[in-house]
Amino acid sequence: MRMTADDMVRLFADETRVRVFAAVALGATSAEEIAERTGPAARDAVGALRRLEDRGVVVPDADGLAVSCDRFRDLARGAAGSGSPQDHGTGDERAETVLRTFVREGRLVRLPARWERRKRVLRHLAERSFEAGREYSGREYSGREVDARLRTWREGGAADHVTLRRYLVDLHHLDRQDGVHRRSPEDTALLG
Repeated sequence: MRMTADDMVRLFADETRVRVFAAVALGATSAEEIAERTGPAARDAVGALRRLEDRGVVVPDADGLAVSCDRFRDLARGAAGSGSPQDHGTGDERAETVLRTFVREGRLVRLPARWERRKRVLRHLAERSFEAGREYSGREYSGREVDARLRTWREGGAADHVTLRRYLVDLHHLDRQDGVHRRSPEDTALLG
């Protein structure tokens, strides 16, 4: 979701979200640690954390959680008038909103926590990475080309290519049979 300066002000107008953000900025790496440091009830802290994650200002990292400096840089660039929101070409504003949040400059920033959003993002990855009906196989290892295509999405991101491949197969965006992967026709994929 494209965030404006006004959106950021509204996001931080809530005291609990400010406290949770500050705790993450000062090194808290889990919801439990945040609740201990900030004082609000654990339920309130988790809700505030989820909202900050949904807006992309707090992101998961190798140590647990971190402030997304990239999100603030994007906001500063937008305030300077340096660009319009990225268009992923879906023609659907709801899909575009989700994709702008989780896919930036051809990279998967992170997988959405909400299942419906996750399915939408994974469908986008499948559509952009694999031609419908084309077989992706190889003599040494059938997943090599599939893995290479998925690695380009996750460079610097949170999800690894193996996880992405598993989700695509589980959601029927990719079929795997006898060592051959093929992008499923749209009507058989589990749409979200």
